[in-house]
Amino acid sequence: MTINERIKQLRQELNLSQAKFAKEISISNGYIAGIELGKRNVNDRIVKLICIAFNVREKWLKTGEGSIFEEQANQLSELATSTFKELKPEYQEYILKQIDQLLDIQHREKGK
Repeated sequence: MTINERIKQLRQELNLSQAKFAKEISISNGYIAGIELGKRNVNDRIVKLICIAFNVREKWLKTGEGSIFEEQANQLSELATSTFKELKPEYQEYILKQIDQLLDIQHREKGK
């Protein structure tokens, strides 16, 4: 089974029309139809969009190995990481300081 066929399988399993599936990942209906027909290649951007939007394991999407869906914690972690990488360095520093403060609060709450 090709990645194109797995995308069609996923869409059908989610019970989504091509239009709704395409809208969720911000591509055109025609593009998703082309993917499913094997007329369009699937690039890394589309793979990432599908994985994030539908909680799909990237390895399954690319190779067919393993289970289709990710656990929720992994999806959140990947989303946080990819978003963090897009930030300017000074914003990254700010986020890290905020995380440290939240960890301190959490540790104090556990001590109560």
